[in-house]
Amino acid sequence: QVQLVESGGGLVQPGGSLRLSCAASGFTLRSSRINWYRQAPGKERELVGGIFSTGVLTGYADSVKGRFTISRDVAKNTVYLQMNSLKPEDTAVYYCMRPNGNNWGLGTQVTVAS
Repeated sequence: QVQLVESGGGLVQPGGSLRLSCAASGFTLRSSRINWYRQAPGKERELVGGIFSTGVLTGYADSVKGRFTISRDVAKNTVYLQMNSLKPEDTAVYYCMRPNGNNWGLGTQVTVAS
């Protein structure tokens, strides 16, 4: 069965960096698009960006543009979200998802605070 498992979240200082991982199983990344979303308490879920099955990147949300980068390692069947210059407003639960099948991971918490 299809599974997505996020990892790499934690507490980081403003201006710091963090890399999140999305380990996929039950399918190959060559077959599906993967998106990253985030949701902060009291706010709507926000699409951060994504990567097509071809490896081509989608655009990024204006709120993260220039700071976040999505990449993948096909051999490891893992998608990454590199987050740089983190701000307190980046604090949220981050999810990866597969649009084909509407599969979601359980999310990983990112907290940006001094």
